[in-house]
Amino acid sequence: MAGTRLDEIDRRILAELQADGRMTNVELARRSGISAPPCLRRVRTLEEQGYIRGYHADIDPRAMGFEVQVFALVRLASQSERDLTAFEALAQSWPLVRECHMLNGEIDFILKCVSPDLSTFQRFLTEQLTAAPNVASVKTSLVIRGAKDEPGVPFEVVEERVREAG
Repeated sequence: MAGTRLDEIDRRILAELQADGRMTNVELARRSGISAPPCLRRVRTLEEQGYIRGYHADIDPRAMGFEVQVFALVRLASQSERDLTAFEALAQSWPLVRECHMLNGEIDFILKCVSPDLSTFQRFLTEQLTAAPNVASVKTSLVIRGAKDEPGVPFEVVEERVREAG
């Protein structure tokens, strides 16, 4: 298990940063039970090792005028690695697509899209997504409301697995 390579302090640092990425190193060190200089060294090491991919603000899409959220299920005509990679590159270029995940089964990709309104999304859907090379079909579902949107990993589960392994 990848998470077990980290010691308890590293896991605490990651959990605290996931909950509040804006806290100062001094506060993070206090919450992690170590002094500031080794805390900063540990954070830098966690960044270099890829445990921390970056820092960002959690922006409310609706507050920014993006009233529409849609999940698009995309099936491709060909699933060769070249075609899959080409679709991923195309999805990365579309601003309305905020997430793109390859799936197994009947659907090849699920896209999470945001749009200021339905007509903007419809234009994207008809002029870009369904018109894209190799796209065989697209099914969309409009989000009515969200009940949960948690980033990151559940550290409670990580700690439970560490206890069971140790």
